[in-house]
Amino acid sequence: MKKCVIIYNPNSGKKIKKDFLATFIDVLLDNNYVPEVIFSRYKGHIIKIVEELDYVDLVISIGGDGTFNESVTGNFKRKNPLLLSHIPVGTTNDIGAMFGYGKDIIENLRMLLDGVEKNIDICTVNDRPFVYVAGFGKFMNVPYETSRNLKKKYGYVAYLLEGIKEFNNSTKLYDITYQIDNEVYNGLYSFGIMSNATRIAGINDFMKNVKLDDDKFEVLLCNITKKKDIVKSLYYLTTSDITKVPGFYFHKVNKMIIKFNSDDKRNWCIDGEKLEQETNTYEIKVKKGLRILLPKKNIEMLFSSDNNAKK
Repeated sequence: MKKCVIIYNPNSGKKIKKDFLATFIDVLLDNNYVPEVIFSRYKGHIIKIVEELDYVDLVISIGGDGTFNESVTGNFKRKNPLLLSHIPVGTTNDIGAMFGYGKDIIENLRMLLDGVEKNIDICTVNDRPFVYVAGFGKFMNVPYETSRNLKKKYGYVAYLLEGIKEFNNSTKLYDITYQIDNEVYNGLYSFGIMSNATRIAGINDFMKNVKLDDDKFEVLLCNITKKKDIVKSLYYLTTSDITKVPGFYFHKVNKMIIKFNSDDKRNWCIDGEKLEQETNTYEIKVKKGLRILLPKKNIEMLFSSDNNAKK
């Protein structure tokens, strides 16, 4: 029998019945896994749990996007990284939707156990890992400033309510200098997004032709400030290629350095959580080789090749 650890964040997303764990354990036993269940108790706890685990064959994190971020962060601190997996029960579940999961948590587990191992790229901001997206500026405060009670009560709608509040606030432009491929650029931008994902903020195909194993991440910078132009850009997000819209600047890179030329307050978000770093300079780069078990559903779409798949 193989060893499996389930790490469950009971504070993620809408409230679900905890008796799902009994069925979860039965399914794992039927698939030749001996499971252990660990509940996270505070923000950052999962990082410590994963970092200090004895060797096991599989780690399954259950929670939102931030839950999986903590699992990955803990794994990066290990000398002998573990095989990770994630099942979504959060509010937006961008990562889970990208991986091909649905709403039935037991069916998601069965899909996972019938899945394949892949090596995926993980990006870092000043060596802090993010699984799918990091960003600064307008709207980046919405994920971490939306109250937990509202998320549990209203789900994704809670983010929309907080987003409307932020929309009505004035839009600040940040004076930044950034370096990509030995080229240096300078400009005023209202927000910037660095991502390795097909789905962001509940929007599918936010970026086009994204692959999780190409040693690249996507960068989108915006200098839009007028409310009417913000509305237009939100419309383009769901109808066309946002990277070709005036006011947006797109790059595909494996390393980027951003320097803020003032000490003004800025909203930095990383996988839905606030990034707490007192610095004006941020280095974003790719770290390859995180092993993850994924459902088969979206493998062909998400990866440039299937050479490293392991059933």
